[in-house]
Amino acid sequence: MSNKASRPNLLWSILTMKCPHCRRGNMYNSGNPWNLKKVFDMPEKCSECGQPFELEPGFWYGTGYVSYALSVALSVATFVAWYVLIGMSVQDTRFFWWMGSNIVLLIVLQPWLMRLSRVIYLYFFVRYNPDYADAHKETEQDATAHQHQH
Repeated sequence: MSNKASRPNLLWSILTMKCPHCRRGNMYNSGNPWNLKKVFDMPEKCSECGQPFELEPGFWYGTGYVSYALSVALSVATFVAWYVLIGMSVQDTRFFWWMGSNIVLLIVLQPWLMRLSRVIYLYFFVRYNPDYADAHKETEQDATAHQHQH
């Protein structure tokens, strides 16, 4: 019984770092990625649907590739914006100013990019389920019945 109108938007769910299974539960305990002591502080599973976030030991190692791709994409975007708005020339230092600005931007955004790379990586492996609430209830009922049998 899914309602298409209430289906959370994929891009918005990724940018707001929501669970890929239900697109409603938060993937991080803190909304502030610049609190560096808690940058990767995540619950074990989604509070909304119960989806585990770390699918296997060492799962997050693959996020390095996603983080690299995000950094390259951001660098290309800033280069294009700089080229269109300011221009590039071999006659002056505009290229070096772009490079310095881009490096500072990447350093400042790195905590957010690392979190975002985890979210995107998990979205590769976990599909959205519009009926997650019903499936979660069935799983809980099965677990409860299994506990009572033993």
